[in-house]
Amino acid sequence: MLEIKNKKILVIAPHTDDAEFGMGGAIAKFIEDGNTVYCAAFSACQQSVLSSFPADILITEVKEASGILGIKPENLYLFEYDVRTFNFHRQAILDDIIGLREKLAPDIVFIPSTNDVHQDHGVIAEESIRAFKFSSILSYEIPWNNFRFSNTCFILLQENHVAKKAKAVETYKSQAHRKYASAAFVQALARTRGVQINSDFAECFEIVRLIM
Repeated sequence: MLEIKNKKILVIAPHTDDAEFGMGGAIAKFIEDGNTVYCAAFSACQQSVLSSFPADILITEVKEASGILGIKPENLYLFEYDVRTFNFHRQAILDDIIGLREKLAPDIVFIPSTNDVHQDHGVIAEESIRAFKFSSILSYEIPWNNFRFSNTCFILLQENHVAKKAKAVETYKSQAHRKYASAAFVQALARTRGVQINSDFAECFEIVRLIM
């Protein structure tokens, strides 16, 4: 079993809630273990927020949610691309990701799966691989978007990591109408992935490229 300590870790999220949904438990664990975690989200989805919320509600929510996981405010990067338009802005998005690479020089990069069917997620996955082709890259799990997902890597979690993830997810009140935006789902998925490796809790990932 490998341990990740004293590393710089970059989580690249298409939208402001994807990092918490995809790997909130691992983020909490990484920070607890002394790693520095950066998170970059490329859209606050203002065009698709329910009318009962302010259009910029996801910006407020991501700041609170990432703080619950332990991400420092200065390590949260927010870009302003419109939701579901990423395919029209591939070069600009790639340039922004390269900018993060040059500024942060992360040891490990986490991205959506290349099999994610959401159009924005697919663009972020592909452009991140282009930018970080000489780095270790893993994909986090978004079950409702992943038609195929190879669980080739597991990160062991403790109950407190799952609790932080659940709390962060429930911070997204604007997403509470979605079935996966609940503590019950977070806990059930973490238990399921834990059982697969004879543990209590885990999150799983696809290995895109691993440099040891």
